[in-house]
Amino acid sequence: MWTTGPTWPTCPTSKRPSSRVYAVRRLLPDPAPTSVGEQLDGLELVGLARDHRPYVITNFAITLDGRATLHGRSGAIGSDADTEMLVGLRNKVDAVMIGAGTLRAERYGRVVPDPSKRARRERDGLPHDPLAVIISGRLDIPWDAPLFTDGGGQVLIFTASKTEAPETRTPVQLVRHEDDVDLAAALTHMRTEHGVRALLCEGGPLVHAQLIESGLVDELFVTHAPKLAGGEGPTLAEGLPELERPLDLAWLLEQDGELFARYRIVR
Repeated sequence: MWTTGPTWPTCPTSKRPSSRVYAVRRLLPDPAPTSVGEQLDGLELVGLARDHRPYVITNFAITLDGRATLHGRSGAIGSDADTEMLVGLRNKVDAVMIGAGTLRAERYGRVVPDPSKRARRERDGLPHDPLAVIISGRLDIPWDAPLFTDGGGQVLIFTASKTEAPETRTPVQLVRHEDDVDLAAALTHMRTEHGVRALLCEGGPLVHAQLIESGLVDELFVTHAPKLAGGEGPTLAEGLPELERPLDLAWLLEQDGELFARYRIVR
């Protein structure tokens, strides 16, 4: 059942949205000047939904040495243009999914905080607010995060815990799985019970790796930041057994040495 609960994050606190338009160079497939917004305008994802699950895209920023976090957070890697890409992708999907670790680290708020962007979503045939989806096996959730205290939108949590959720301003629904969260079953639930046609996964690396291993990802939007992280931080395929997943490069953009790539999984 739905309980009263907090809102979903605006953006991770380290990645605040901006009203600036970020000019970029399109390197592939047809070289030309463009902008992040212009590049995303023609992106249609909801029509690609499967009968049994949403069309799944992921968005990550990684360093040159492949790290998915810097100083313990993902938001420290990308630029403001990367943030605009993230926000733009949120406005192309019905739902946004993260793991509990990402929620704890980034302190999410309402997924789409801008009223004008929520109004445009409705004009584009999308729900007013994207459904906020959290994967948390132990239900180790920071209930005081803005996502739960803002009151906008709805939150859907998949968990294997028997613990009850506290009351929150934003409506929260718990879906319980035995032993571990089954991501394939979670996607089917989103599609059949909530009508989710397109889903954006923003991490963390372990959730992303599990989706990849299960063959549940359709596209990856990857920002390659011109930075070195060093250390032993997580990677884009954290914990994955050795495998080969061919990717097709659909586009490549560049700004100040930062590369924005869109890959499709080759099936």
